[in-house]
Amino acid sequence: MVGFAQAAKDVESIDAIVEAVYDVISGPAGKERDWERMRSLFLPDARMIAVGKRQNGDVVRRSMSVEDYIENSGPILKERGFFEKEIARRTEHYGNIAHVFSTYEARAKADDEKPFMRGINSFQLFDDGKRWWVVTIFWQAEDPATPLPNKYLKDSGR
Repeated sequence: MVGFAQAAKDVESIDAIVEAVYDVISGPAGKERDWERMRSLFLPDARMIAVGKRQNGDVVRRSMSVEDYIENSGPILKERGFFEKEIARRTEHYGNIAHVFSTYEARAKADDEKPFMRGINSFQLFDDGKRWWVVTIFWQAEDPATPLPNKYLKDSGR
């Protein structure tokens, strides 16, 4: 369970909130994630949207609430283990809004030599003057038809 000090630290900056999202979903098989911490990072009406391809090649998106994500992904993350790590970032920030294009790698175990997945998490963030909130995370995993371009494999500022 997230304590007040952790919650405040998680949302004090763009870096902190993005790092907190990666931290809360990552963990070994058998470990329950801290879903209260996850909820504390997102606006109540926030969306999490996954883009993918069906076997027939159709591109589809799945839009879900944070609660939907927890209900659907939580048991899988706990059963299999999942470690998602940011490997590069591009940040745009103006006033009270920010967009973070975050390139990630995912592994089943923290010490796996190679990731089983890479992709981009697109974070839209809002600063209400007191703290940062996740408004949306929109993501797509790399596949043979859409390899990650080199420009998203290098940091271009935070």
